[in-house]
Amino acid sequence: MPTNRRTFIRQSALATAGTGLLGSMTTPVWGSRTNPPASEKINVALIGCRNMGFGILKHHLSNPEVKCVALCDIDENVLNEKAADVKKNHNQSPKLYRDFRKVLEQKDIDAVIIGTPDHWHCLIMVTALQAGKHVYVEKPMANTIAECDIMVKAANYYKKTVQVGQQQRSGFLFQKANELVKSGKIGKLRKVNIWANFEYGTGPAIVPDEPVPAGVDYDMWLGPAPKRPYNKNRFHGSWRHFWDYGGGLQSDWGVHLLDMGLWTKDILQAPPKTLVYAANTYGQERARETPDSMTISFPKEDFVINYEVTAGLQRGPWDMTYGIAFVGNDATLVCDRSKLMVYPEWDNNARKARAEEYKFTEGKESHGEHVRNFLDCIKSRNRPASPPEVGRAAAMHAHIANIAARTGESFLLWDEENRRFTNSEAANRLITPEYRAPWKLPVV
Repeated sequence: MPTNRRTFIRQSALATAGTGLLGSMTTPVWGSRTNPPASEKINVALIGCRNMGFGILKHHLSNPEVKCVALCDIDENVLNEKAADVKKNHNQSPKLYRDFRKVLEQKDIDAVIIGTPDHWHCLIMVTALQAGKHVYVEKPMANTIAECDIMVKAANYYKKTVQVGQQQRSGFLFQKANELVKSGKIGKLRKVNIWANFEYGTGPAIVPDEPVPAGVDYDMWLGPAPKRPYNKNRFHGSWRHFWDYGGGLQSDWGVHLLDMGLWTKDILQAPPKTLVYAANTYGQERARETPDSMTISFPKEDFVINYEVTAGLQRGPWDMTYGIAFVGNDATLVCDRSKLMVYPEWDNNARKARAEEYKFTEGKESHGEHVRNFLDCIKSRNRPASPPEVGRAAAMHAHIANIAARTGESFLLWDEENRRFTNSEAANRLITPEYRAPWKLPVV
């Protein structure tokens, strides 16, 4: 039964709009105004201006009520380049900073976008909330379990709008997948199979340390992370392959895909109680600490989530580089960000398919819809599509798998009430990061 986005929106009304499920389908607070009054303007600042951070800023600036009033980056080369872009394409001249703390002293800022490496997310977000700012923070929400807990607590305490950059919750395709699974169109859900095969996951070729490039405040880039010599492989672009700053493919793509598996059962705040795990580096030696091959199972009460990571390869199950398969008794639903297909099982007794076929091939990225949801929630104070509790649940699954990789444990048991592992002290030592002085782990 082929369909398209326009037909679906006209014919369907999902019942969970109040929790952010409809995201971009709801009418924006500002409607179709192209020049909203000053009282409805939202001044934003971007901290961390490369790649995804700047991409998210551009999505903000595509909305007429948004103005960029500040940019912050430890690399003045990046800072000047992005400032010139904002001036050329949006005719705005934001103030420029090298230190995020100075940004947060600027009184006219309403919201902050955090596009830094993962190890900075917690400290900047809590400081921004303390300064009275709303926050859009990139995924994964933080680089450790303890930081995720602190961020959830801070968001609830300071009562500002916080959107985690798990934008698939605001996109039509995954909303449709979620609706099909929850409504029983594939029968009882038995398992969720997830895979991520990406060439970049192998990491770059090994190179020697070198002097810090001109214009870079490298000590500020390290921030709370351990002091290390400068190496370009631990810096722009490839930092996520090192535990001090990120969690490899598992936390980069894992949070997006795992989040979809959790969403179908509304396990919004539930980290995995049990993990069964195997990982290793089977490819060539590269500049990377994170493993290039991982197999993880998260047994749930009535279904299981399986996650396969294979860095260096581009072809995966169903001839898809990455994706997710919801396996039900009556059908299997397979999707990535561009397409969604339902493959029915055959009923031999009834001589007919157990479910209805479905195919949608017009999917696209949903960053713009996710940003629009954030802006609307700033105004309405409604719950955003991906609040910190959602960010924590997805990140916890990624972090616990990575902790298993780092400790060599093949089986971990998590005690949510006491926030600890019950069968591994080595794993418990990786729950809370040790910040490098003078930086301190935030306290709320």
